[in-house]
Amino acid sequence: MKILITGGLGFIGSNFVRHMINKADIIVVDALKYGSTENNLKDLDYKFVKGDICDYNLMAELVKNADAIVNFAAETHVDRSISNPYAFIESNVIGTSTILETMRKANSNVKLVHISTDEVYGDIEKGSFKENDMLKPSSPYSASKASADMFVLAYVRTYGLNAVITRCTNNYGPYQFPEKLIPKAIIRAKMDMKIPIYGRGKNVRDWIYAKDHCEAINLVLKKGERGEIYNISGGEERTNVEVVNEILSIMDKTDLIEFVEDRPGHDIRYSLDSSKIRELGWTPKHWFKEGLKESVEWYLENEWWWKPLADEKALHPTPWRLKW
Repeated sequence: MKILITGGLGFIGSNFVRHMINKADIIVVDALKYGSTENNLKDLDYKFVKGDICDYNLMAELVKNADAIVNFAAETHVDRSISNPYAFIESNVIGTSTILETMRKANSNVKLVHISTDEVYGDIEKGSFKENDMLKPSSPYSASKASADMFVLAYVRTYGLNAVITRCTNNYGPYQFPEKLIPKAIIRAKMDMKIPIYGRGKNVRDWIYAKDHCEAINLVLKKGERGEIYNISGGEERTNVEVVNEILSIMDKTDLIEFVEDRPGHDIRYSLDSSKIRELGWTPKHWFKEGLKESVEWYLENEWWWKPLADEKALHPTPWRLKW
């Protein structure tokens, strides 16, 4: 099978390439924007095309020869979306629509796995979202992803394309860009810098190790049915302050937490019901404490990777205030 992986030099995309490198013929396309780096896959031999998913002619040529597409390419940081919403509309909505158009016109037999997010549902105080629940995004980021999802489903129904959607909870693990909570906390703690936490740190996220997410995506690629949506969750809910405290405990650090001004529209709690994909035979293999310890060790042992990326913006206490 020849798989086109968009955004394959980003965090989850590069982890998926590593997961699939010996299972399929891989072609990676990536625009190499701020969240991507060739260092994510520098030790692997793979086919790479530098390009933007909004480039119709490029994507048509790549899609024409593919058996499957896994679309990771996206702007993903809520803080950045607050500062610059249009970049998210362009990449997440127009980019996804471009992929769908190339499928329609160049290769209607290709299968698309579109990687979405739990954030499209909005937050939930009790219980967990199911795949058919209403979407109520809170940020420009989640709104752009929800819009992309709607285009995928519309192209399935109108044009009969073979596409599925996955929505996953918060990922963590190696190769995650330093502006995200877990790598930012690890890096700042290593440098004995204060670790910023929004509000009082009571916001709850369900965490999943990136490798477990990649196994779920591969299963959906094989068994996911056309037009279906699959929630993917680790079942490891933690408040943000609990996550940072666990990191500090692993690193034997104390007194580094600093509560900062909350960001606008900050969702209180995300939670997904992933029983649908578990019925296909998937379950996560990494407990949060185990995966978090492995992640801390990886960042401490690979300073060469994160140091060039950990600039002032990536480590800023309130990045939503920055003009990107």
